[in-house]
Amino acid sequence: MRLYLFLAIGLFLLAGKDTRADTIVLKNGRRIVALSVVVEGDKVRYLTSAGELALPKSIVDHIEKGGQTMASPSAGAANLAITPPSIEPTAANAAAESGAVHDGGVDRNFLAAVANDARSGAAGANEKATVAHHAAAQFELSRGDMEHALIDERTALTYAPENPIILLNVAYLHLRRSEYKQALDYLERAQRVAPENPDVPKLAGWAYYGMNKLEQAVREWQRAMALRPDAEVQAALEKAQRDMQEEENYRENESSHFTLRYSGEAEPGLAREVIRALEMHFSAIESELNYTPPEPIGVILYTRQAFADITRAPGWAGALNDGRIRVPVQGLTQLTPELSRVLKHELTHSFVRQKTHAAAPTWLQEGLAQWMEGKRSGGNAAVLLQVYDAKQAMALGDLEGSWLRLPGEAAAYAYAWALANIEYIVQVDGMADVERILDRLAVGTTTEAAAREVLHSDYADLMQSTAQYLRKTY
Repeated sequence: MRLYLFLAIGLFLLAGKDTRADTIVLKNGRRIVALSVVVEGDKVRYLTSAGELALPKSIVDHIEKGGQTMASPSAGAANLAITPPSIEPTAANAAAESGAVHDGGVDRNFLAAVANDARSGAAGANEKATVAHHAAAQFELSRGDMEHALIDERTALTYAPENPIILLNVAYLHLRRSEYKQALDYLERAQRVAPENPDVPKLAGWAYYGMNKLEQAVREWQRAMALRPDAEVQAALEKAQRDMQEEENYRENESSHFTLRYSGEAEPGLAREVIRALEMHFSAIESELNYTPPEPIGVILYTRQAFADITRAPGWAGALNDGRIRVPVQGLTQLTPELSRVLKHELTHSFVRQKTHAAAPTWLQEGLAQWMEGKRSGGNAAVLLQVYDAKQAMALGDLEGSWLRLPGEAAAYAYAWALANIEYIVQVDGMADVERILDRLAVGTTTEAAAREVLHSDYADLMQSTAQYLRKTY
């Protein structure tokens, strides 16, 4: 996303504003900090910066309301929040779950023991191993470690290759990693063994939506709703239908890496120039990040009103990338330098999302996107230092989640500080350090841990080094 605002001196007054979070305390003693928690039947649903997740109520001891401070939630209107299917809780399952996950971590010795039992052919051993590895995967998912979650969920599948819930959870993890074609492979298997399971079309719709196939997405979500009413599916279906209705009479262009749709009010010549600019930017970002996105990227050119109606983004947003690059171009007849910068900014998000399997925090995403489009920190250095020296700077940890609910002034501060941090990292050792951080995020490392491994700095050290860089340079 891109922001059109100047940073003001008074921004430090906004840095103290926060959102109070809830804490889920599990029976094994582990604590999960979430933006909000809701109990629904036998599930505890909770919102994090990675989206909405769910836990079986049977493993939850209690919920503490309004505790630790966290950043704004990742609940932007453009994003789809769909929770993974879960195994129904039973006494046997609870024993396997508590054996696999306890004391704040995964017990690999327990997993090895249940694997030995399964190999020996012991009664019920395969089911126990399935549940144990599934529990480990869910724990890893709750910590944002999708790489190890996928490994454990696939291992669970080896013990129950036709278990529809495990097939669905493997598909779900591929979806979270923006690996839509792989997800559909597992969904096709789930469809064969559980043709009336409403979670199959629910997740298939998500896959098709990610692949910019709106008609198939709508068809799958309509089928899911016919099988079982679901608020998540209803919200996703309504969004896809708004897209379809808006784009019904749009024209379409394609290139090697893009599918472009644009309003009939836009100039065909502008659409062609946009495609050429995107391909040029694609090559530049590909070279910088040493990565080629495997999935084609959808691009939509809107009128200003259609952009506001469809994305429902805040007024300060000049473009949006929710898997598709959405840009208002009303009044333009040719590519301008500003539009070219917007396209490169939003395309950077597509690269980072696919490279990290959607694991990059907002501050890194937005900082890198601004750097790629050519912005630098000179104009904002003085006020950033004033805020930092007054000890009013928002911590990087508070800038990991979505910024869509931030007021415009606070968002301006967030963008400026994110750029400053990326600028410092690049100036020290080039883009190589950024690439190494992204590679670590792709395998499930947290951002702060990746910064420690690559930069030998935690978040506080990084902020201090960035402030020193700004003082010295500007």
